[in-house]
Amino acid sequence: MNLLRSLLHMLWMSVTIIPMALLMMLLAPFASSRFLYGIGVSWLRLAVGGGRVLLGISNRVQGLENLPPEEDGPAVLLVKHQSTWDTFVMPLFVRRQLAYVLKRELLRIPFFGWALARVDMIHIDRNRRAEAFSKLVHQGARMVRQGRWVIIFPEGTRVPRGQRGVYRIGGARLAVECGAPVIPVAITSARCWPPKAFIKCPGVVDISIGKPIASVDRKPNELMREAENWIEAEMLRLDPDAYPGGQAALDGLHAPESDT
Repeated sequence: MNLLRSLLHMLWMSVTIIPMALLMMLLAPFASSRFLYGIGVSWLRLAVGGGRVLLGISNRVQGLENLPPEEDGPAVLLVKHQSTWDTFVMPLFVRRQLAYVLKRELLRIPFFGWALARVDMIHIDRNRRAEAFSKLVHQGARMVRQGRWVIIFPEGTRVPRGQRGVYRIGGARLAVECGAPVIPVAITSARCWPPKAFIKCPGVVDISIGKPIASVDRKPNELMREAENWIEAEMLRLDPDAYPGGQAALDGLHAPESDT
């Protein structure tokens, strides 16, 4: 049954992305980035709505009150990354124009990638880390000056349920550079949509948004460490079955600092 559900959802996304992508490519020479972003978010609503109906996946969000009002200026979102679902749902709850930091290879995906290329995002080549970091800071600072929020998955790739990847400090460096706060986000999407797996299963995805962490007069590594500890502790609270070590898992959150 889950295989059939997953096939139907993939078909739904494939059918709906084609007209949406064609519309975005047609309007790209004339429309603003914000307008094109709105069209893209409309498709994400279809994808997530289809996930609710066809896959039986629902979202339970807490901490929306922690999102600063727009008049307070932009922020840098640091989000736990377990599956594609993470990228789909965040724009639906964070009612700001988001600029994703994403790998350049995504732009090659037919229709989806072509539409993505029409929206002003930060495309990086993960194989060229020094160049990628420079691009992240330069373009990210431009987006922040424009009032856009930058969303980064600091682990860089999807991480299986109950595991923790290496948290890169690029997002914290960007926040310090711009004086923008970071907002940590924990999300348990792997309970329903395992990373790099086709078959999904019904269930509830918990999304928890933490309080903003000021970046002024902070060092990037300590800023990232604070955000990382909050995210991983919150993941343990939200999805305790994934961490059989209990308190030992919490104690293991304090890993050596990343230097990238």
